[in-house]
Formats: sequence, C-alpha cells, structure tokens
Amino acid sequence: MKSDVIQIYSDLRGKEEAIASAEKFIRYHRLDGKNAMHIRLLTEELVSMVHGIMDDFMGNLWFESESAEDGLHCRICLSTKKSANEQQDKQLLSVSTSRKNENAKGILGKIRESFRISAQNAADGTYINEFSAMNNWFEMGAHRCEITDTGLEEAYWSLRSYRNQLEPDRTKAKEEWDELEKSIIAKVADDVKVWLKSDTTELVVDKLIRNV
Repeated sequence: MKSDVIQIYSDLRGKEEAIASAEKFIRYHRLDGKNAMHIRLLTEELVSMVHGIMDDFMGNLWFESESAEDGLHCRICLSTKKSANEQQDKQLLSVSTSRKNENAKGILGKIRESFRISAQNAADGTYINEFSAMNNWFEMGAHRCEITDTGLEEAYWSLRSYRNQLEPDRTKAKEEWDELEKSIIAKVADDVKVWLKSDTTELVVDKLIRNV
C-alpha cells in the first residue's frame, strides 16, 4: 500500500500531518509495541532532518508497505525536485566562521547532506551529475555509492553500504562508529538510501517488520 502524500517544509509545516500519517500507517497494519515505536521514531527522525536541509525546502513525504515471506517491508519516503543552486549554496557556506557545513555532523547530518547535495543544480543551471554528487558524498564520509551502467536512475548513497565499509576496521573508523552507535536512525532502520535521479532526489528509509 501507499499512503497519501504529505507536503513538508523546512519550517516544519506539515510535521503534524506527517506524524498523523505515520499513526494511520501503524493502525492500518495493526502494528504495536516495538514495531509501532520504530515507525514513529523513524518518522520523527526524518521530519527533524527536513528542518536543516535548506531554506525554502518543500518535499513530499509518504509511507509504503509490501508483504514478503520474511515480514512486512515498510518504507518512509521523502522526495523533492532539484531546486537549490550550487553556487548560491557555496556562497552561504563561505560566510560561516568554520567555512564548512555544520549540518554534516553525525550520521543523520551525513544523510541530510547527501540529500541536500543531490537536490542541487549546478551553477550553470544544469543538473549536477552523478559523479559530481558522488565526489561530494565521499567528502562527507560515504565510503561506497552504487552506480550502474543505467546511469542516474541507479545512483544512490546507502547507509548499509556505508556501515559495511566501516566494518573491517572499527578502530580506524572509531569516530564514524561512534556516530552510528549514537544514532536512532542507524539503530532502527535496516537501510537508508538517497537516490540521485535526473530531476528529483528521493530518500527512502527501509524497515522490515519481521514475522513472529
């Protein structure tokens, strides 16, 4: 099933509607206890992330579910059209005392940044291409991104891939592991993907509610 689409803004207009939609999703699937709490937590994390993406942000948020042998696959989706100008964004960052984007702290900050970067237009008005976005993802700590021969439609940053790349040497990546261990979204979600598409950017939080 797919829920109604909720419009949500950087000033958090739409927050109450998003939370209400999560509750409707929970009731529809008769989720309770820990499962219901996880959907609520992931929705709250996603809504809080919207507040720091960029000024005048507007995105569409909805819930999806799909039955499978191992349980119920739940997805919380956020989509936006590419609208931010890359040059304007750089100018805003250059006036800060640290000359870097402070939003990229913690794993939620990294997810927020990957979404924001992917929603940018290049300074000349053309869409930022997948390889340019990948370079930005790497700079903010994304150790692996998937790019296939089919191009833009298959380009994404994955929390699961990021975690798997850190796994072989936790000592070397201590700071990154500390971020993961402190993050609600990293603990609760099975994966988070930021998809880089031709004219939109989509963030999908995946959660499997396993059969008992």
